[in-house]
Amino acid sequence: MSAAVAAPAAPRRRNVRWKSATEYWLTAYRRTWRGTIVSSVVEPTLFLAAMGLGLGTYVHGGQGHVDGVRYIDFLAPGLLAANAMQTAMSEASWPVMGAVKWTRSYTAMRATPLTTADIAFGHLAFMLVRITMNTAIFVVIMTAFGAAGSAGGTFLAWLAAILTGASFIPLIAAFAVRQERDSNLSLLYRFGLIPLFLFSGTFFPISQLPRALQPIAWITPLWHGVSLCRDLTLGQGTTAAMLGHVAYLLAVTGFGAWLVLRSFRKRLTW
Repeated sequence: MSAAVAAPAAPRRRNVRWKSATEYWLTAYRRTWRGTIVSSVVEPTLFLAAMGLGLGTYVHGGQGHVDGVRYIDFLAPGLLAANAMQTAMSEASWPVMGAVKWTRSYTAMRATPLTTADIAFGHLAFMLVRITMNTAIFVVIMTAFGAAGSAGGTFLAWLAAILTGASFIPLIAAFAVRQERDSNLSLLYRFGLIPLFLFSGTFFPISQLPRALQPIAWITPLWHGVSLCRDLTLGQGTTAAMLGHVAYLLAVTGFGAWLVLRSFRKRLTW
C-alpha cells in the first residue's frame, strides 16, 4: 500500500530536476556576486553618462537630437538591449566552457540522475536570472538619467530586453560547450558581438548605414531587440512591427533551445 502511494511522486520530481542545476549556479553566484558589481552597475552608469550626456551634445550639429528625441533618450533603450546581449555573452561563454573543461561541473552533474537536458536548461535558467537582474539595474540607471519613458512602456521594454538576452544565451552556450580552446570565445566576442553592438542600431539609426549593409542588420536579433526596446520606451512604432520583433526573437530563442540541447548531448553523452 505504501509503495503504491509513493509511486506517483516520482514523475513530479523528474519534471523539476533541472532546478537542481539552477540551484547550483545560484549558490555559486551568492559567493561571487560582489565581483559583478562593476560590470552590472558602474560600467552602465559611466557608459550612459559618457555617451548619452557627453557625446550626445555633439550629435546632429550640436543639437543633441536623433529622430526628434534627445540622444540620451534614443541611446538608452538601445543600450538596454545591448546590455542583455553582453550579459548573455559573459554568462554563456566562458562559464559553459569552464564547466566542461576546467571545473568539470557538468561532469559532476552527469554523475547524478540529471540528464543533459536538465544540465543545459538548468544553466540557461540561471543565465536568464542574471539577464533579468542586470537589465533591471540598467532600467533603474535609465530612470535616474531621465531617459525612461512611461512606467508601462519602460516595464515592457525591460521584458523585451530579457527576451533579447534569451535569444542569445542558447546560441552562445551551444557554441561554447563544443569548444576546446577559449581563444575561439574571444573571436566570437571580437568578430560577432562587437560588430552587432556597433551596427545594430544601438548608437544610430541603421538607415545611416549603406543600403547594402542594412539587410544584414535586419536579420540580427540585437536589431530587433534594440528596435523593440526603443519603440516601447519612446511610445513609438506600430503594434504590427513590435509583434514582428517579438515573433522573430521567440523564433531565434526556440531555435537556440533546440541547438543547445543537441550540442550538450553531443558533448556530455558518454
